[in-house]
Amino acid sequence: MDSIPSDDLLNKTYSGFVAIVGKPNVGKSTLLNSLLGAKVSAVTPKPQTTRRGMRGIYTGYGETAPYQAVFVDTPGLHKPADALGKYMNNEVHNALSDVDAVVWVVDLRRPPTEEDKLVARAISPFDKPLWLVGNKLDVAKYPDEALNAYEKLLERDDIIKVKLSAQNDPEAVQTLLADVLKNLPENPFFFPNYGRSDQSREQWAAEIIREEAMQALRDEIPYSVATRVNSWVERDNGMQVLEADLIVEQGSHRKIVIGAGAKMIKQIGLRARKQLEVFLNKKVYLDLEVSVMTNWRSDTEALRELGYE
Repeated sequence: MDSIPSDDLLNKTYSGFVAIVGKPNVGKSTLLNSLLGAKVSAVTPKPQTTRRGMRGIYTGYGETAPYQAVFVDTPGLHKPADALGKYMNNEVHNALSDVDAVVWVVDLRRPPTEEDKLVARAISPFDKPLWLVGNKLDVAKYPDEALNAYEKLLERDDIIKVKLSAQNDPEAVQTLLADVLKNLPENPFFFPNYGRSDQSREQWAAEIIREEAMQALRDEIPYSVATRVNSWVERDNGMQVLEADLIVEQGSHRKIVIGAGAKMIKQIGLRARKQLEVFLNKKVYLDLEVSVMTNWRSDTEALRELGYE
């Protein structure tokens, strides 16, 4: 499905919002990136990488008309331990209250857990198209049995069941995308047809930096790190100059993030810069600082200041 030129739009268009939901660490963001064919959402093996509802936008031709699917990548639904956790769960419920379809992603390697049951209860009242997507098919021993167990959590007989590997099965991902597009209602497009996400470039870069921080750090530290891009300037030679903060909750965390001889912060910065250069196809200079915002995950004002609102 090709991108639609702005001067080639037909009179009839189909568009809608599609929530991607599931418990933490089942591959929601990986699936979103695969659906869009672009890196718009941070991905790590650690749970709760996604913190806010982010919209990824796919615009293309269907069989007979232009379509735009606005996928809402939601945080993993879980039992919250702090204000950040409550905010993340609210993002899920808010997304479910105003979408045209839902993609529920589950992990085929395991049977349903209490967190999966939380998701099932959240989407049970939903009466619009629902896909149950069993992810990680390539490493699942009993995928059919697992998917059936998840299906039994919902009292619906019209669930569309899909098994795939979001990371390694592009053909199945494209089949899912085509099926979602066919179920969108007739609507005007909600976003320009050239965009892939509703994030600003600063928000996108901040998520790339946080992804690398979460990959590099251990124990509780990754979950207490926030990121913020304070400035982004393009020099005459094309160099992209970014100044960004890594924000932690305690002074002891700051020392860990910086590392002995600034080794850790240099590692995070180097990996983030390489990612940014790949996606921007431009040279990047990244200046990272580490600052302390005491117990920001439990402080609603701090959450608002960091963009979680």
